[in-house]
Amino acid sequence: MSSILLLSLLLSVITQTELVPEKPKGSALNHLTRLLLCKYNCGVRPVQNWTKPTTVYIDLIIQSVLDVDGQTQKVTTSIWYRQIWNDEFLVWDPEEFDGITEISLSSDAIWVPDIIISEFVDVGKSPVIPYVYVNCTGTVKNYKPIQVVSACHLEIYAFPFDKQNCTLTFRSWLHSVNEVDLALWRPAEEIANDTREFMNDGEWELLSVPSHYWILNIEDRDYAQIQFNVLIRRRPLLYVVSLLIPSIFLMVVDVTSFYLPLTSGTRITFKTSILLGYTVIRVNMMDEIPATAIKTPLIGTFFAVCMALQVLSLAMSIFAVKLLYYSDKEFKEMSISASLLDKYVSTDKSCTESAFTSVKTLDDMKQSGGYEFDLSPEPDLFSLTEVSNSDFPLEKILQEVMSLRLYLQEEDNEGSSQFYWVELCLKVDKLLFSLYLLLVFVFVMTLLLHWGDWSSA
Repeated sequence: MSSILLLSLLLSVITQTELVPEKPKGSALNHLTRLLLCKYNCGVRPVQNWTKPTTVYIDLIIQSVLDVDGQTQKVTTSIWYRQIWNDEFLVWDPEEFDGITEISLSSDAIWVPDIIISEFVDVGKSPVIPYVYVNCTGTVKNYKPIQVVSACHLEIYAFPFDKQNCTLTFRSWLHSVNEVDLALWRPAEEIANDTREFMNDGEWELLSVPSHYWILNIEDRDYAQIQFNVLIRRRPLLYVVSLLIPSIFLMVVDVTSFYLPLTSGTRITFKTSILLGYTVIRVNMMDEIPATAIKTPLIGTFFAVCMALQVLSLAMSIFAVKLLYYSDKEFKEMSISASLLDKYVSTDKSCTESAFTSVKTLDDMKQSGGYEFDLSPEPDLFSLTEVSNSDFPLEKILQEVMSLRLYLQEEDNEGSSQFYWVELCLKVDKLLFSLYLLLVFVFVMTLLLHWGDWSSA
């Protein structure tokens, strides 16, 4: 009987044991978290010996270059940033807490080093990561992506073939090197050549990220600093296709427009159209060229000089055409003046020659036709009197012949003078063209010399 009661009692105990819920697996985690944070003071540096500095290891991976603003001298960079340090107050034995070796804690509940970026100028759109990982040995890992808006001395003189060196300097804001020291988590060579996570399809190309450690002395206190030099290079293909090539083509067309005939009247219209087109392109390019308040990019000077050369080319053509048409008018005035001068000033010489020629001719006519001539001191120089009974208007015919001769001679002299003046205008135009080519050559050589000096520097 007693054995039956004992057996039933044992069965009831087993049944009750099976009905009791198991201990939650998370209870060890909760217990560990409460144990670590119950007496933790997040405002105290986590060291047992206060003379021992806390070494914070830093790691950096550049993800992308989002924006480069030459006017405000700011660079927006997306980075993956890691901080690792040892917290002597966050240590436990994993065997006592179900083998837990790593937990996540709120970053507001524990001590976090006050590491800042010295070049920081604005708050970026960084995601908020409120947790850190803590290892059983006390190693704390603070991993977070950051969008850094930092100040950078941008050298855009050689745009779009420029290279930039922007620094990211990490240091503690308040703690000296005796309290918080800095070190690299990975070797410097590995960090410098690590470009696997960089978005390499944008405008900028990541060259390397060299780094070095140094100590900054401020008010007799030494602060540890680690500086990362982000070396980037712009890809110029887009700007070469959209900016440089159209400008070079327009300059070539402007130079070749000097081969248009000066007398055609289309050169000035053609050059004006080129200048208007270049002005439109220049206005559209204003938003693509970076601007600074101190130094103008070399490409901006290139565009300004190209426009100035085109204006000079148009002015040269206007001068040559004006000279050509101005000479035509002056030629006519000079021809009329020369004709009047020849008529009224050189009357004695011309009339004498005409008289001798007419007398000789009339002597022949007299011998053959029976005319007689009476020379008289009258203004007509001579008079013709027919001996025979019939009247012949020989005097009128001679006057008409003389007028026709003078007119043809005047036209011949006028055409010859005009031809020589056109030749002179064409020579002036060639001289202006040569001068323009010389200016273009000097401009190109100066541009190449400036470019060479910058490249060598």
